[in-house]
Amino acid sequence: MLTNSPRGTNDILPNSVGDWNYVEGEIRNLCRRFGYQEIRTPIFEHTELFQRGIGEGTDVVDKEMYTFNDRGGRSITLRPENTASAMRAYLQNKLYADSNLVKLFYIGSMFRYDRPQAGRLREFHQFGVEAVGEANPAVDAEVILLAINLLEGLGLKDLELCLNSVGCPKCRGQYRTMLQDFFRDKLDELCEDCQSRFERSPLRILDCKADSDKPYMADAPKITDCLCDECRDHFEGVKKLLTKAGVKYTLDHRLVRGLDYYTRTAFEIKYAPLGAQSTVAGGGRYDGLIEEMGGNPTPSVGFATGIERLLLALEKQGLLPEKNNTTDAYIVALGENAQTEAFKIMMDLRKAGLSVGMDYAGRSMKAQMKQANKAGALCAVILGDDEIAEGVAMLRNMTDSEQNKVPVADLVKEINTVVGLAQLKKFATGTNAQASIEKLAESLKQ
Repeated sequence: MLTNSPRGTNDILPNSVGDWNYVEGEIRNLCRRFGYQEIRTPIFEHTELFQRGIGEGTDVVDKEMYTFNDRGGRSITLRPENTASAMRAYLQNKLYADSNLVKLFYIGSMFRYDRPQAGRLREFHQFGVEAVGEANPAVDAEVILLAINLLEGLGLKDLELCLNSVGCPKCRGQYRTMLQDFFRDKLDELCEDCQSRFERSPLRILDCKADSDKPYMADAPKITDCLCDECRDHFEGVKKLLTKAGVKYTLDHRLVRGLDYYTRTAFEIKYAPLGAQSTVAGGGRYDGLIEEMGGNPTPSVGFATGIERLLLALEKQGLLPEKNNTTDAYIVALGENAQTEAFKIMMDLRKAGLSVGMDYAGRSMKAQMKQANKAGALCAVILGDDEIAEGVAMLRNMTDSEQNKVPVADLVKEINTVVGLAQLKKFATGTNAQASIEKLAESLKQ
């Protein structure tokens, strides 16, 4: 049916956009404080970018990408994640010339052909950061703290930080062999996907949801037992800095993340009230990714969080801000002449920075007042032939129904007074504060 959006996509309707703007505003403010600058990459890229960057053998590349040939016969893919795109932009635009450490963040749509579920659709939105050019474990710790600061700043509590090191190519070879030796006599018990991963990417077996509850999984070799000296020192450095910052963490030896480009630090932040989909942020280090794309070896670390899942968590806990559906003023025009004059007044009030609406259908005063209430108007500006002749308007305070005749030239000032008092009352707490506002309102009327 043409009236339905494609499965796994959602319209973000006007009554929800405010929630998105709130979260995105918090993100931008936090990134400014941490020194991260926004980047916006194309929604589609050459397919090879993700095949080389994410890694063939991963679920994302093998099963979930939206890939097609364009009219020039080129294989194009809608971005399933943004790290590969950000690294491509870093190389193509020579961002490394600006600073030894380049700190980027992004907010945008990603696409994966997956089973739609709560908090995860086929078109979903991610916020993520990338810190490029520095190998110091302090950058890993900073990225993790940025993620925690965001989630806690939005009001989420009892977060669990899960931490692991997935080593580097130098020490992962030994671990790969140990995993294959461990799983070889269990191949028949593994799911079909894990059987195919056995040769190509045995670490992915640890990340499998279908096999995660098998009893022998707890006995799988730990990669931390195979770390080289450099990786072990780096991991100890990350843990030391997190402890110094007062951040608690849980070591999870089966945490390998779902993408091949990760090296050394891997982490996830979980929020238990979301149940099975409890991971609200995840990331790690990917020191070999830019080299895989043809650049020089460049240490990099980052994370991403799904905005839909984050909004779901905030909604469940009642942490989204109260919706502001008010309009400063609504013009009630009585008669054809008043309609014309009202239109001009509405535009003048809008130029002055006020939010103003009016009725275009020429309905009765009762119907227009009803619409003013529906719009959440703080004031009604009532205009008829008599008011036009006198150069005034009747200004009604919709909160207390008091109305006064006001010269048209003074409407901006008078409406701003009503709006300002309404805002003060909204945020005032306690009997004394309310009484002070009432006293101020009375003095303004005199």
